[in-house]
Amino acid sequence: MAKEEEEIRRMLVELRLLEGSARTLQSRLDVVDAALSEILIANSTLEGISNRPKGTEALVPVGAGSFIRVELADSEKIVMGVGAGVSLEKPVNDSIESLKNRQEDLEKLRTSLQEQLSQIASRIEDERGTLSDLVKKRGGETVETI
Repeated sequence: MAKEEEEIRRMLVELRLLEGSARTLQSRLDVVDAALSEILIANSTLEGISNRPKGTEALVPVGAGSFIRVELADSEKIVMGVGAGVSLEKPVNDSIESLKNRQEDLEKLRTSLQEQLSQIASRIEDERGTLSDLVKKRGGETVETI
């Protein structure tokens, strides 16, 4: 009996660790999704203003579904963040290409995270089933872990 109890405890600890890993992966997925959304908005905005003449009125997104009406002073170059708090002035077309590359990288990362999350979810279900069977064999009721 002590051996079975030890196995149940070990499985519960492993299950909690797996659930923690799943929560961490889900958090990372949320961050990646937010970054992808931001890139899609930026790309859409840049494509919308590219090759527009000076003085063209435009609605530029400022976040949270809000826009500001502006008059373009220059649609040939933009100031683009390149990381670590550094920004560079770049031609619009180069910026669009950079954003598309970032988008591809993030989509690959998102796919990888989703696969990892799926594998962990499968392991969690397997562990729950095994744990439930072990408890039943021991004479207890089915264990439902949340």
